[in-house]
This record gives sequence, C-alpha cells and structure tokens, in this order.
Amino acid sequence: MFRAIIASFFLCVTASAVWAQQTWVQVEAHPSLRTAEDRARAYTTAFSEVVGYRLPGGWYALALGPYPTPNEARSRLLELRRGGVIPQDSYISDGATYRNQFWPVGAAIGSVTPEAPSATPEEPAVQDPVAEAEPAAPVELDETPREARASERTLDRGQREALQVALKWFGFYTSGIDGAFGRGTRASMGRWQESKGFDVTGILTTKQRAVLLQDYESALAALGLGTVDEQKAGIQITMPAGLVEFDGYEYPFVQYREKDGSGVQVLLISQAGDEGTLAGLYEIMQTLEIVPLEGERRKRRSDFTLRGVSDTIQSYTYAKLSGGYVKGFTLVYPAAKAGDMERVIKIMQDSFATSEGTLEPTDGDEEAQSVDLLSGLELRKPKLSRSGFYVDGRGRVLTVADAVQSCERITLDDTYEAELQTTADGLALLTPKDNLVPLNFARFATGLGRLRSSVAVSGYSFEGALSAPTVTYGTLEDIRGLTGDDRVQRLDVGTLDGDIGGPVLNMSGAVTGILQPVEAGGRALPEGTMFATKSTEVARFLSENGVTAAASEDQPRLAAEELLVAAADMTVLVSCW
Repeated sequence: MFRAIIASFFLCVTASAVWAQQTWVQVEAHPSLRTAEDRARAYTTAFSEVVGYRLPGGWYALALGPYPTPNEARSRLLELRRGGVIPQDSYISDGATYRNQFWPVGAAIGSVTPEAPSATPEEPAVQDPVAEAEPAAPVELDETPREARASERTLDRGQREALQVALKWFGFYTSGIDGAFGRGTRASMGRWQESKGFDVTGILTTKQRAVLLQDYESALAALGLGTVDEQKAGIQITMPAGLVEFDGYEYPFVQYREKDGSGVQVLLISQAGDEGTLAGLYEIMQTLEIVPLEGERRKRRSDFTLRGVSDTIQSYTYAKLSGGYVKGFTLVYPAAKAGDMERVIKIMQDSFATSEGTLEPTDGDEEAQSVDLLSGLELRKPKLSRSGFYVDGRGRVLTVADAVQSCERITLDDTYEAELQTTADGLALLTPKDNLVPLNFARFATGLGRLRSSVAVSGYSFEGALSAPTVTYGTLEDIRGLTGDDRVQRLDVGTLDGDIGGPVLNMSGAVTGILQPVEAGGRALPEGTMFATKSTEVARFLSENGVTAAASEDQPRLAAEELLVAAADMTVLVSCW
C-alpha cells in the first residue's frame, strides 16, 4: 500500500514536470460542450494541433499546441494573429487550468492534468438537455474598444468601404460609401452590434468585422448575383442569375424565367428607337400582368421608371434612350422578397451598361403570338368588360350596375380611369377622373317607338378584342317586359355579353334605352330575346343624379354609315379591374 502511494506521488510529480515544459495558444472558451466541439471541428479543418480541455467552473477551452517552449508558442500566436485567422484576444497559456481533455475525441488518458484529490467522491454531473440545446450566450468582446480601434487602423480604404457596403446591404447604413468612419458609420455599427447581441460600442472588433462580412457574402450567395453579358442585346448587367434561367428572345426582350420556384423573373430590354419608341414602351409595359397597377410611375424625355406593387408580386422597370437604342431591364419578384430585391435593384442599376447591338423584330417565336400576349408576356386583362355610352358633354358615362360591381378600378376605353358616382335600378353613372370631351353623347327619344320597328344596339360585343364598337340590328318586339313591366322594352336582337350596357337606338340615331342583362329566372328564352331599360327611366335616373338628359329632335332616318358613326362616337368600353 505504501509503495503504491509513493509510486502515485512520483507519477504525479513526473506528469506535472512534463506539463510545465509545454505551452499552448488558447483561442476560444465556451460554456457549452456542444458549441466547443463544433468550434473545435471547424478549427481542425485549418489546423492539425487543435486540442480542447475542460476548465474549472464548467467552461471548455480550445487551444493550439502544445508547443515545447513559450517562445515557439508566442511566435505561432503572432503569426496567426497577423493572418487574421484566430481572434485577436488569443493568448499564451501554460495549461495550469486545463483539466480533462475532450478534443480530439478519444484523447489518451495520459494527457489529462492530475486533479487534486477530493475529500469526498464527486457525484456524476447531470447534464440538462434543455440548457445544452440552447445557444451559447454572447461571448465577451474579443477586443476592448481601444484594441478594436487599433486593429481598425490597419484596414486599407477598400476594406473600410467593404464594411460600409455590408452595413448598407443590411439596412444599417444609408450614406455614401467613402471608407470614412464618421458619426453615421459609427451609429450604423452600433445598430448592427445591437442586432447581433454584441456590446454596443460603435467600433467593430476583428471578430465582428469577420462576422459582418461573412453574413454579407452569404446573403449575396443566396441571391446568386452574377454578371450577365448579353452581347446580342448589347447589355451587361449584374443580376440574380442564380434565381433565374434563360428563357429565350422575344423582341424587344431577353427573357429569364424563375428557377427552382424562386418567383423571380428578369427581362432585358433592347430595341432600336427614339423618344416615340421610349414613350410607346412606357405605355405598353403598364399593360403587362408583371407590372401591377399600383406603384410609382416616372417618365422623362430620355428615360422612365415603373414600379408595380401588389399583395403578391412587385416589379421594377428602368429603360433609357441612348445612341438610337432603347435599353433597360425589368425585375419581377414576390412581394415577400421586397427587402432583398430593393438592394438587388440598386446593384442592377449601378452595373447596367450598354454597347452596340440590339434585338431585331424577327427575334422570337412566331407560333407563341396571341392577342393576349405581348412578346410572350401575358397582358393584364380586366375581370369584366361591358359597354356604356356618354350622356353629356363632360364625358359622364351610363352603363349597367352589373358591369361595375366589386371593381378595384374602372377604365373607359382601356385608357381613362373613372369613378362610380352612383347606382340604382340596375343603372350606374360613371365620372371620368380626367376631363373628357366626347365626339358625341346620347340624345334620348321622347316617344315609345312602333312595334316591329328596326333598332340598333351599339356595343363592344367582343369585350375589347376590337378597337371600335359594333352595331347589331334587330326589332322592337314589345314596349313592356314579359310580365308586364312597363319600365323595359323587349327586343329581338342577336347581341353578346359585351354589348350589355350599350345604347339602343332607333334609325334616326336617338337613344331609346340601355341594353340590360337577361334575367330569365332559370328559363331558357328564345334566341335573340333581350331587354332594355326605356329612355324615360334612364332620363329620370340621370336627372336625380345631376345630369340633364338631352332630348332628341325629330330627325329623318339616317343612312347606315351615318348611324354607325353616331353610335361609335358615343359608345364606350367599360372595364372592371
């Protein structure tokens, strides 16, 4: 027994003597074993001499070594600090506080520092799984503010500007990129530190600068930003190339469709042209589904900007006129990605460059052409289009109430916006937002008309597919409805849904009524059976709402061509969006 005690004593003395001859470079310490192991694993990819020891108080130290002498350890410390590959607060340790070794996994027992004998056996430590799973609390600053400012002085202008760029990307910095760390930059650094759980000093430590730049690089990588040199279109631009893929040429666009469900699209715009071409493109772009109605519109002599904003998608379009070419780009993205895409837009603007060359009108797929498409892109379509007609010289329009129910937006002839003034008895009165002076407006017939006499209905039968209204001829079948309603008249005329709301005229061009939708109560009526609200009811509705209905003077029968012109000049396409 005595010999065993003596042997144990000499073993401890010998181990301690050997331990005292070795030195380590301690780089980090963590309160969580799992975090310490993860960090050790990361360091092992760069260094072969990574070791980990438990410290008194339950913390875990990561170190490099051991090194035979303090001088060698100090040389290694300075070398790695200068390279910026270990924290600046790393230091030399003699290992006096190192206890059980946990890294590398399965380290030899001989590497354990002898611990002082305990008077009573320690109870096994019970690990709290919840506490172990929680992330480690923010580590103390790796440098004091004074040390951080000193290390900051070693940065060149490019490195300082890179930090401002990263801070600006994440929305903490809003001023110019100049590499000068003034009050604005310091404030943005403090806001970033606060967001990351660091002490707010306004001076980034070496480790914090590395975290910021790594976050920035990760954000750029997620967007797949890359430079595209589209020589055929004469455009070079940095765009989210990782989120889109080339789709083809459809004059005047180079189209990139979404990739892997990103919801992002890009158009590069390229065509020969002048100010008229630019102005035309400005109008056409606003008819596309990818340019929502809401958003800023700005048109200048040599360029324009369009923003489209909706609950689901947003888009940004920029185009400019230069050297006989109109060139630009459109970025389309989900509304949920608006924050990231605002930064992408700025990058696209700053990198946008043009050269000689442009797409030609022959570039594209002729088989993909459609009246509902523009260069392969879907045109915005109203949910409903019906007819209406001008009722006074101020451009106010009468239509049916069914045409304007639940509309977010009402347009006249796909050009002018209108407001719903009132509805009653199946009728609706619209007031244009712009001052309009119509070529013709309704003059209402004062008589009932003769049964079996000819009538004409003017309307947009095909709901805007044609640029002008059509006139459909029929006959007046009865001056009452099928159940005796004397507010309507029954017609025999082969109209379509797009004609509803249009004026019914006699052969002298006087308006005898407004075409209404058929309400047959589930019955199938004979083909051509239609109904119109009489002119007397229309005149009463208008008078009650501040419009004086003009009466028609006795006029002779108009020639067919004259009737067509009179009807077309008063008839309006009413679209509900």
